[in-house]
Amino acid sequence: MSFEGTVGAGSAGGTPGARSASSGSRPSRLLRTAVYTVLALTAFAANSILCRKALGSGAIDAGSFTAVRLGSGAAMLIAIRAASAARKAAPHRVGWISAALLFSYATAFSFAYVNLSAGTGALVLFGAVQATMIAAALGSGERIVPLEGIGLALAVAGLVYLVSPGLTAPSPLGSALMAIAGISWGIYTLRGRGTADPVGETAHNFVRSLAFAVGVGLLAIRGLHLSPWGVVLAVLSGALASGVGYILWYAALQDLTSIRAAAVQLSVPVLAAIGGVLLLSETVSLRLAIASVLVLGGVGLAIGGRGRRRREGARG
Repeated sequence: MSFEGTVGAGSAGGTPGARSASSGSRPSRLLRTAVYTVLALTAFAANSILCRKALGSGAIDAGSFTAVRLGSGAAMLIAIRAASAARKAAPHRVGWISAALLFSYATAFSFAYVNLSAGTGALVLFGAVQATMIAAALGSGERIVPLEGIGLALAVAGLVYLVSPGLTAPSPLGSALMAIAGISWGIYTLRGRGTADPVGETAHNFVRSLAFAVGVGLLAIRGLHLSPWGVVLAVLSGALASGVGYILWYAALQDLTSIRAAAVQLSVPVLAAIGGVLLLSETVSLRLAIASVLVLGGVGLAIGGRGRRRREGARG
């Protein structure tokens, strides 16, 4: 799966690095993977920009944005799978828990962007996702090595610094909601690893999550507000940045290891911050810049430490 940012995401879209003799020459395959990767990461960053654009301008309320995003994403994924000659005929391993986690991610993501800038939101989101995935690895019995420990400490310090009280601190509520979004997405991805039909199962999860979205929409009906422009932004987020973005990511994962998949996704908060400056007239504060270096650098060290440990284990 978005997916929007995960260590281990590679296994969610099939076996990372899987190759076939008929897949074409190595240069063309590498070029194809690079293109898919760049487009997917751009789509992930676009999700933050589109959501912030819609909610920051008051073009749509957060609940409606979530429902339209999930609905249009489901429609796009179902259409793509129906048109694919490679679609799977096996039953789907879908359930309400995964759908609830997807809804939790999408809802917290939307409500967080009522108050957060695009870059800040993406940084908190990806920091929380990576922390969740690394914590799961440690919880499963993996031992932490010094380089991983240093990286995790730096990442945590960066997030604490970002949300600590001060004139330029982001909204505490928005930051907490985005952290919930990241944790939800991390657990959702862990549950989906190894699926044989990621597109089909993700589509089914999107459809089921709509039941939760409608329920929340009914509870918040007094705050309902949809403008045509707000709906367009939500559809672009769901159908293109999410639906098509996930398909591109699955394609890229065929030649990306989990470590590389996690590493390249560290660029998304930077892309979101740049997009926020160029498209939303946002400013990048010194606090955000310092926090970005600490969080992204720390996660990068942790990922590098894990990769080094695996290589040493393989040699041993």
